[in-house]
Amino acid sequence: MKAAPHAQQRLIDLQELDTSLDRLAHRRRTLPELAEIERLEARRGELRDHIVAAETELGDLDREQKKAEQDVEQVRTRAERDQKRLDSGMVTSAKDLASLQAEIESLGRRQSDLEEVVLEIMERREEAEARVNALRAESEGSGGELAALTERRDAAQAKIDEEAGLTGTARNGVAKDIPDDLLALYEKLRDQFGGVGAAVLYRGSCQGCHLALNTVDLNRIRAAAEDDVLRCEECRRILVRTAESGL
Repeated sequence: MKAAPHAQQRLIDLQELDTSLDRLAHRRRTLPELAEIERLEARRGELRDHIVAAETELGDLDREQKKAEQDVEQVRTRAERDQKRLDSGMVTSAKDLASLQAEIESLGRRQSDLEEVVLEIMERREEAEARVNALRAESEGSGGELAALTERRDAAQAKIDEEAGLTGTARNGVAKDIPDDLLALYEKLRDQFGGVGAAVLYRGSCQGCHLALNTVDLNRIRAAAEDDVLRCEECRRILVRTAESGL
C-alpha cells in the first residue's frame, strides 16, 4: 500500500485524537459517581425490603396487642361480673361462695398474666416502630444523597460529552486528509491492537510496541520509498516515519 508522507503523518494526528476519545469514554464509564450510585441504589433496595419486613412485623404486633387487650378485657369483665354477684349477697351457699371466690382469684391471676403479655407486646412493638422509623429516615437520607450524586454524575458526563464532541469534530477533519484504503487499514488495526493502529518510529523504536527494531528491519525501512506504508515487524501496526525516526 502507498500513501503520501503527509497522509501518513496525519495518521499520527488521528491516532492521538482517537486515544483521547478512548480516554474520555473510559472516564465516562468509570466516573466515581457511577459506583457510588450503584452502591446506593443497592442499599435503597435493601432498605425497601427491610422496611416492608419491619412494617409487616409492626402490623402483626398491632394485631397481637389488640387480641391480648381483648383477652384482658374479657377476663376483667368476667371478674367484675363475678365480683358483683359476690357483693350482691345473692350467693348464699358456702360451696358456691367458695367456688365463686376461687374463680375471682383465678381470673385475677389470669388478668395479671395477660397484662404482662400486653406489656411485653407493647415493648416489642415500640422496638419495631423504632426500627421502621430508623429505616425510613435512612431511606429518605439516601434519597437526597442519590439525587446529589445523580446531579454530579450528569454534570461530569455532560462535560466529558462536550469534550468528546469537540475531539470528534477535530477527528473528522483529520480523517478527511487520509486516503480511504489507509484509513480502513488503520481502523482494522485499531480494533485488533487495543485501540492503537498507527505508531511513530522514534530513534529506531516502534512507539506502538516500544521495541527497538533490528538492523535488518531498519535497513529495509531506509530503503523503502517515502510513500510506502510500512508495518512494524513486531506488533504489525502501521509505522510512520518522521525526522526523529533515527534513519
